[in-house]
Amino acid sequence: MRPSHVLLAVLVTAVWGVNFTVIEIGLDHFPPLLFSALRFLVAAVPAVFLVGRPKVAWKWIVAVGLTLGVAKFGLLFVGMDAGMPAGLSSLVLQIQAVFTAAFAAVVLRERPSPVRVLGMMVALAGIGVAAVDEGTAGPLGAFALVVAAAACWGASNVLTRKAAPPDALNFMVWVSTVPVLPLLALSLWTEGASRDLAALRALDWQGAGTVAYVAWVTTVFGFGAWGWLLRRHPASTVAPFSLLVPVFGMSSAALLLGEPVSPLRWCAAALLVGGVALTSLAPARPAVRPVDAPAPEPAVGRS
Repeated sequence: MRPSHVLLAVLVTAVWGVNFTVIEIGLDHFPPLLFSALRFLVAAVPAVFLVGRPKVAWKWIVAVGLTLGVAKFGLLFVGMDAGMPAGLSSLVLQIQAVFTAAFAAVVLRERPSPVRVLGMMVALAGIGVAAVDEGTAGPLGAFALVVAAAACWGASNVLTRKAAPPDALNFMVWVSTVPVLPLLALSLWTEGASRDLAALRALDWQGAGTVAYVAWVTTVFGFGAWGWLLRRHPASTVAPFSLLVPVFGMSSAALLLGEPVSPLRWCAAALLVGGVALTSLAPARPAVRPVDAPAPEPAVGRS
């Protein structure tokens, strides 16, 4: 990769890492489900006029929109609102790589290699250490919500691979149109219209800035730049940079929010990052098929 492309990859991971601190600040201004709905509303409405028509079937856009937008981000925002620290959230969410590998083994029949299985076990050990650390410092229920969010992210990754969108930014913008109404409905049902209206009436520059950041900087710029890099370099070259996300997440939370980083959390970080690296970078074995079965047709595209 060119030095400018390396810098762009690091910038995207920094944007995604700092995003957790911004979410924590935004949750002081909005109920979690309303905040998540506003994120997708602001990201999608202006951008759909810039990216053109969808380039994959609507069934995939709706499926990923519900799994990633409603389930993953809804659970993440609710978990953080319930007390899950921003830095720890950025770390625990990386367990999505383990869920992705597990779901791909079942749905796509990708047999995990021994190295990938080892990585999954190491990452799960890191989750155990993080759970012990959180159990001594915060609510385990909030921790479980973020783990569930990671599982939904893993499911959405498999759905995205099935969709094989040729343009990552176009796909993400159209996916962002799906969660808006479901999240607003869930917010009205669980958080109440009075609480939502109070948050909107009290909107200030800081609250508006958090929505703009999570919508335009994290979603539109982040996924657009990441997709641009993936179109110019092999995924095995770009993907390892995502391991920097929890580094920036934990660092920004410590610097801006004063979140402490305990020795147990450092241990969990080492296990999780190492395990995710093994899980993400180790190749999967091809699916086993009968000897007399016809060879599969080559894939048109891959996300």
